[in-house]
Amino acid sequence: MSDYAFQLLAIVLYMVAMLAIGWYAFMRTKNLNDYMLGGRGLGPAVTALSAGAADMSGWLLMGLPGAIYVNGLVSAWIAIGLTIGAYLNWLFVAPRLRVYTQVASDSITIPSFLDNRLRDNTKAIRIAAGIIILVFFTFYVSSGMVAGGKFFVSSFGYDYHTGMLIVSGIVVAYTLFGGFLAVSYTDFLQGLTMFLALITVPLFGMFLTGGLGDTIDSIKAVNPEHLSLFASTATVAGVVSSVAWGLGYFGQPHIIVRFMAITSVKETTAARRIGIGWMVFSLVGAVATALVGVAYYQQNGSELADAETVFITLGQILFHPFVAGVMLAAILAAIMSTISSQLIVTSSALVEDIYKAIFNKTANDAHYVFIGRLAVLFVSIIAAFLAWNPDNSILDLVGFAWAGFGAAFGPIILLSLYWRKLTNIGALAGMVSGAAVAFIWGKVPSLASALYEIVPGFIVCLLVAVIVSIATYKPNKEIEGEFDETLRRLKMEK
Repeated sequence: MSDYAFQLLAIVLYMVAMLAIGWYAFMRTKNLNDYMLGGRGLGPAVTALSAGAADMSGWLLMGLPGAIYVNGLVSAWIAIGLTIGAYLNWLFVAPRLRVYTQVASDSITIPSFLDNRLRDNTKAIRIAAGIIILVFFTFYVSSGMVAGGKFFVSSFGYDYHTGMLIVSGIVVAYTLFGGFLAVSYTDFLQGLTMFLALITVPLFGMFLTGGLGDTIDSIKAVNPEHLSLFASTATVAGVVSSVAWGLGYFGQPHIIVRFMAITSVKETTAARRIGIGWMVFSLVGAVATALVGVAYYQQNGSELADAETVFITLGQILFHPFVAGVMLAAILAAIMSTISSQLIVTSSALVEDIYKAIFNKTANDAHYVFIGRLAVLFVSIIAAFLAWNPDNSILDLVGFAWAGFGAAFGPIILLSLYWRKLTNIGALAGMVSGAAVAFIWGKVPSLASALYEIVPGFIVCLLVAVIVSIATYKPNKEIEGEFDETLRRLKMEK
């Protein structure tokens, strides 16, 4: 077999595995709670790795190594900020959100939780949050489809549209039928694949570059500041902006929905340890891959045409073509895991937060599961239409969407879990103002270059929500009762 055939075989086997998991999840999906939240029965390992895989996307295997390859460790501040943010998210949000969403009328989406938690009879929060999720995640899904198409172009020379349709078709199929369980199980396998690939490549690569000492010497020969977090190119505003990416975690629906699905509060501790361990090793592996790549190309007197392909090229140099194909599957896993997670959250928003809220229709679970599957198909078609042109600037919206979700939802989630006096009007005002500030700030070049838009957006959302809530607060025995019940269950279950 040719190298091409071995690599393609690995990709095909990977995709067949994804479809098989989707079928298994389909057979286990009996009602709407199963389809949208897996029946709140995920174990800690699946919860942790599926959250990590849904989070990182192709950035972990291509974007971060590419930035480190070009700029050195000064580009690692984003990774540091994300690790801190993820840890705090697991520590402060996961346990309370798991309990509170069940206490608050067994809410299965973030907007429905806010609606139930704050007794918003107008449904304004639910609809507004659902629309925000629908719009931004449609573009997010589209960007993943673009990445999938370009993956097949760069790896196998396929036509862009063929590659995009292959990736989209596989992801849509297992998400459409298997729902949240399929997404979580496939994300678990994808997270494991990414982890093993990111550990293996730099370890074997260092043998090729002569060990740790020779590798460091070669990197310094390229640029003496390449191994410094505080290189001359670093600025205070730049470091703050990079670390501030961690704030986004509190408001990412496709990540924190995993906290709602875990079996129990007790399992969140184990899940946190697994998740943060996975994240640290994976990020270190991504950074090490880039640095080994710098040393390898310095020693061989050659240049890498595209810095973001350093993981791919090292995998092809180091391993048998079939193993290199598994490395390529790891990149595909990163892309597909994020698309599927965003699809299921968008489907949930359409059904639970827009369809139910607007039409106020009462039907059996089979009807809502059917509507949920139609929603996945609808969003996928729109996203594929947006992704059809590979030269679109859709990918530019990914960073904005992270900031938008973090600024719109992050402070509101934290306040809803820890502050009794948050009101529906305060939450709505904070959500809208945070999203607006993040949007406007991100679209003004002078502001965006000075400070990442999530910082002012997060602060404004927090201040507005607190001030408006204080002005509009009225005691509510039901809200107070649920808050106390959440604290009681937390003490019992820990």
